[in-house]
Amino acid sequence: MTHTFTIAIDGPAGAGKGTLARRLADHYRLNLLDTGLTYRAVAHKLLGLGLPLDNVSAAETAARQVDLSNLDRTVLSAHAVGEAASKVAVIPTVRRILVEKQRAFAKAPPGAVLDGRDIGTVVCPDADIKLYVTASAEVRAKRRLAEIESMGGSADLATILADIERRDERDMGRADSPLKPAADAHLLDTSEMAIEAAFLAAMAIVDEALAKRNRA
Repeated sequence: MTHTFTIAIDGPAGAGKGTLARRLADHYRLNLLDTGLTYRAVAHKLLGLGLPLDNVSAAETAARQVDLSNLDRTVLSAHAVGEAASKVAVIPTVRRILVEKQRAFAKAPPGAVLDGRDIGTVVCPDADIKLYVTASAEVRAKRRLAEIESMGGSADLATILADIERRDERDMGRADSPLKPAADAHLLDTSEMAIEAAFLAAMAIVDEALAKRNRA
């Protein structure tokens, strides 16, 4: 690819957008950014310092210090960090700081796949491809339970479902950059779709866009 190419992937937690983003980035040899990890990095910093999650100035400082090239998924994937991140993510100034970093990441050659909650609507509204990956809350809860059990843990499905519904409500209901599909996003409902089928569907959309651009 001679020009920067951006794929924006949005959707609720557990819909499969992270796996899809990794597959697409690998296939098209693009940079990859899970923007949710940037908010988790801010939350992790505040938790580590023992500071309240609504401490705006501390959260802003932590956001400025986030290094997008050094996000430790293993550490940042902890459930407590995720819960804290969705509270930090409602702070408008933190969002603005991180969005600027995310935009700079997207502009670096050869381009990038970014996944999150507001990529197609706010971070990269001019992305070449916008995907909105979703699935029913029940399906997402079952996937999360299977993931926990596969790592030797145990959890209650009803608790996970309630947690997912709470997070959806928080993400979709926030005043600043709520979770919603961009008007020109391609919708992928993975409720009854395996990741391979979702990947092939997404790849067809990307290939068509690339073919159009090459003809232009």
